Amino acid sequence: MDVGTNFIHEAISKDLEDKVYTKVQTRFPPEPNGYLHIGHAKAICIDFGAAIKYNGTCNLRFDDTNPTKEDTEYVDSIMEDIKWLGFQWDNVYYASDYFDELHKCAIRLIELGKAYVDDLNAEEIREYRGTLTRPGKDSPYRNRSVEENLDLFRRMTAGEFATGEKVLRAKIDMASPNLNMRDPVIYRILHATHHRTGDKWCVYPMYDFAHPISDTLEGVTHSLCSLEFEDHRPLYDWFLKELGFENPSRQIEFARLNLNYTLTSKRKCLKLVKENIVSGWNDPRMSTLCGMRRRGYTPDAIKDFCERIGVAKANSVVDFALLEHCVREDLNKKAPRAMAVLRPLKVIIDNYPEGLTEEIEVDINPENPDAGKRTVTFSRELYIEEDDFMEEPPKKYFRLSPNSEVRLKGAYYVTCTSYKKDETGRITEIHCSYDPQSKGGQSPDGRKVKGTLHWVSAEHSIDAQVRLYDRLFNVENPSSEENEGGFLDNLNPQSMVTLTNCKMENSLKNAKAGDTFQFLRHGYFCVDTDSNSDKLIFNRTVALKDSWAKVNK
Repeated sequence: MDVGTNFIHEAISKDLEDKVYTKVQTRFPPEPNGYLHIGHAKAICIDFGAAIKYNGTCNLRFDDTNPTKEDTEYVDSIMEDIKWLGFQWDNVYYASDYFDELHKCAIRLIELGKAYVDDLNAEEIREYRGTLTRPGKDSPYRNRSVEENLDLFRRMTAGEFATGEKVLRAKIDMASPNLNMRDPVIYRILHATHHRTGDKWCVYPMYDFAHPISDTLEGVTHSLCSLEFEDHRPLYDWFLKELGFENPSRQIEFARLNLNYTLTSKRKCLKLVKENIVSGWNDPRMSTLCGMRRRGYTPDAIKDFCERIGVAKANSVVDFALLEHCVREDLNKKAPRAMAVLRPLKVIIDNYPEGLTEEIEVDINPENPDAGKRTVTFSRELYIEEDDFMEEPPKKYFRLSPNSEVRLKGAYYVTCTSYKKDETGRITEIHCSYDPQSKGGQSPDGRKVKGTLHWVSAEHSIDAQVRLYDRLFNVENPSSEENEGGFLDNLNPQSMVTLTNCKMENSLKNAKAGDTFQFLRHGYFCVDTDSNSDKLIFNRTVALKDSWAKVNK
């Protein structure tokens, strides 16, 4: 994917022009401790897009430096999501591939007098670190000799100390205005089994240490990161300079994707999953790529969205409506049309011959003439939407009401002659007459009918469940300080409405999980993964129009 000209491409082009690098190599470096979300999609497009633009390479590298949170389940899901988006990595690497080399680099820093073993605990290290307005102070263990530090680090590696008992810190500047340069921890003790290296190690590198070294060992020319790593860039460069790497990687930062009405925090998303507020990481209301895939979002729509928001140097919030617009625009071109009645109301056409059926030919997709035609069966008894009939309609109501005439999509004009109610007053059945001369929705006498309704044949319809999904939160920033009580207080109670007695046209009977359709007048829908031949389940991907636009005016 070519994401167009932007400041990242300008920097890469200049580096190539100045012969800083002769080729371009990027990488996408997720930590395998969760599922990818829409924010990762932007990073994927930028990382892979830059490699594609410059005919370079992009590797997938898993940042597996924290064994207590990582799992092969996440590795597999990340690979699946990247492929689904339409990208292919050149190589797969892991930070753990470099554990031996990273350990040697740590020893090298100790030998250079640039690292030391510290006995302060985490809370004490934070206290000694200082603040933005107050400089830090030296640890009492900062001036240990090289020999003592080498011995202690060897013993840390051998497992002689408990988890958290000691750390290895870089020796830089405790008075630096950049807090990241105040003797950051580069190795910690962690007695935990790693998903790839097993129990070989009980000391593990920190991300800020592993990242630049892994990049450079791998041959990455441009390490593209989100903006929160901008303050870490001096540390990134410091490690590579002190360790004497030739042709070091260059870090460039871009603004991350902040999307309103969503959460991307793994901690908060995990809370949603664990408290059964959502059905899992792939719940169609989640911001995860697997959730969006299950909901029916398309890779092309997500990539189009990422291209439209562009690459910026400053953080901003993108409107969720833009993502939905991209989805609508893509599915409008691709999705076959179908008629589905979500809240069925029986219609009987009294003057239509009993036992007669007709095959009505309609477009599969009017936006794509090459898609051809499909046929739907018309009969005496039909279903229409419950809210397409009103007993006492207001002015400018163009649907069905007593003695009014409407067009049935692709079929005939019908006029309501009577209706029935149950003991609660609910309308249960409509009786109509039809004009046999109006087949195809055209009247020979030229009379105009403003209302057009979709329908399905009662005898030839199939049953299905429909889940009407909407935004999970009802405020733009569900976890902001202004929203007291936390993000769980801002859940949208209408984020999922399940309809169990829906009627579909017969052509949908063989629909498979992942198939997408436009249900006329309703929106775009996708067959859910829970669906099977005995029970069709459709998820609403997005409505035909933005229902939130009016609410938020």
